Amino acid sequence: MNTTGDKILNQPLPKIGEKSLFTKELEEALERGDVDFVVHSLKDLPTTLPEKKTVGAILKREDPRDCVILHDKHRHLTLETLPRGSVIGTSSSRRTAQLSRLYPNVKVQSIRGNLNTRLEKLKDRNLYDGIVLATAAVKRIGWTDQISEVLNDDNVLYAVGQGALAVECREQDEEVLSLLQPLIHHDTVLLILAERSFLKRLGGGCFAPVAVRSSINDNILSLHGQVCSTDGSEMIEDGLKCALNEEKSETTENEVENGSGEPPLKRVCKPQQLFCGISPNSANITFLEKAEKLGVNLADLLIEKGALKLLNAAREEASKDVVKIQS
Repeated sequence: MNTTGDKILNQPLPKIGEKSLFTKELEEALERGDVDFVVHSLKDLPTTLPEKKTVGAILKREDPRDCVILHDKHRHLTLETLPRGSVIGTSSSRRTAQLSRLYPNVKVQSIRGNLNTRLEKLKDRNLYDGIVLATAAVKRIGWTDQISEVLNDDNVLYAVGQGALAVECREQDEEVLSLLQPLIHHDTVLLILAERSFLKRLGGGCFAPVAVRSSINDNILSLHGQVCSTDGSEMIEDGLKCALNEEKSETTENEVENGSGEPPLKRVCKPQQLFCGISPNSANITFLEKAEKLGVNLADLLIEKGALKLLNAAREEASKDVVKIQS
């Protein structure tokens, strides 16, 4: 199915005055009953879903990092070693901000279209010296041999939900929810929930210059968040951790907790209780609550540091010259 984001290819995504760019048409089909569930790239899915819709399953996450595909004439180079003034294409305000900040030798320009179209613009039309894409998307389409460089997520944090697939269905459709249970990867659910609650608390949309890095190790859920100005000149970031198997508060990234003990028992979850639109389905409710709280608390920490000022400025800039979509 083609969505609004698929149809408008001549404008940067933040300039399109419409929410749910890659999900609206699919959700309308779900509402009409034409389909029983739809599959999204999670990073395209707004943190607030339409009424009576839920994410019934999140699949195991593919590599969430960004990667670079360079023009053949630059195959032996990296972003850092590209000639000054080289043009790099991306449709993401997050990547634009990060690349501008970390690689002042390159010029970042908007590029739109599906992966095939973007590769054609790079290889055949010679419009760009390189493009930055989600590693997961490149792997899924079978282009791994085209990757010039996978960007280290210590420096280039990724988008909320990047690399994961979400299955959306009707909230009360118990048959479909049951059908989807074997697809659920519970660690990925916790990572995604922490990231989505972070973004939701900030009030940022899918195309805000917000980036994250998350992990689970030894029952410790870690979340690092970042908010940038659109030109990358300003950046606010920090991180928190929480122990999933103990009743302990979050710690800073320098205070890792490694407690022991049995996981808490599952609690009965009311059908209407959702977590950033995610159905608990077969998940441990206590773990979900901790993941959601971690994201909220990290967002509050960045807000204290001035994140909303950067986000409001980015939102104001994106609202200029917004493209009006013809119905």
